[in-house]
Amino acid sequence: MRWKTRVEGLRSGAELRFPFLSELTNRMLSANLLDSGTRLAAQAFLAAVPLLFAFSAFAPLSVRDQLRDSLRAVFGLSGAPDQELQQVLYGGAAGDGLRETTGIVGVLVTLVSATSFSRAMARVCERAWLLPKAGTRIAAWRWVVWLLVMVLVLVLQGPIREGFGAGLLVGTPLFFLVSTGVWLWTQHLLLAKRVTWSALMPGALLAGAATSVLGLTARVYMPPALDRAVGEYGSLGLVLVMLSWLIVVCASVTFAVTIGAVLAEEPPLNRYVRTPRGGESSRPAAGTGTGTSTRQS
Repeated sequence: MRWKTRVEGLRSGAELRFPFLSELTNRMLSANLLDSGTRLAAQAFLAAVPLLFAFSAFAPLSVRDQLRDSLRAVFGLSGAPDQELQQVLYGGAAGDGLRETTGIVGVLVTLVSATSFSRAMARVCERAWLLPKAGTRIAAWRWVVWLLVMVLVLVLQGPIREGFGAGLLVGTPLFFLVSTGVWLWTQHLLLAKRVTWSALMPGALLAGAATSVLGLTARVYMPPALDRAVGEYGSLGLVLVMLSWLIVVCASVTFAVTIGAVLAEEPPLNRYVRTPRGGESSRPAAGTGTGTSTRQS
């Protein structure tokens, strides 16, 4: 039993020296972050498929070319996976048929259904900060705006990652800066301005770092994985690998946002970060049964 006492002593000492560790553990367990990241990835995939077909039917050729180059840069597509992508984006008669069948109304319906991804991302941010759901009237337009901006960011991935022609030495830090800005703005928008910009910065930096590292990893890991999966299972293999990678990315973002929220609320960062309402935490205070759930921008 002596070792149990020693372990308890070490844990208590760690909590006293690093109080955010205890809160981080509680937040990660209560929010079930891995499940949240998996659901976010599933919604991202379900949103991406119809949007990709809509792009192939309605986007100008130059935009489709840019999207193809960006997807090549993100996933290192070549060979059979690249041919599958070109078949979708440049379907020719299939694209004309889809345009005639769906029309503008179909695109609008596709866009609205794709906001399920936006709603899933909003829930991730709200759970990270222990906030209630924002009202539909406040949040609905934010879902659409966020989705459109994310599509634009995806289209520009190629030039950003290549540093607009300067190479990886410029493109890598540039991508980190853009990613950090995107995740900072994402939290601010989807949380309906209930958390201050400064409090959101730790999560944005962590999410930007995570996506930057995964972006570099994808260049090495994805090409052989996609080639092997397509060779063995055809198009189904492509879907499985892409979905698996989305789970890794979305889980990383989910963990980053949650860790950033805890860091902003706990010492020592809460001394320097302007947290909402002068540092009030979103979790219940000790000895009370309620906590603060309303935040001001």
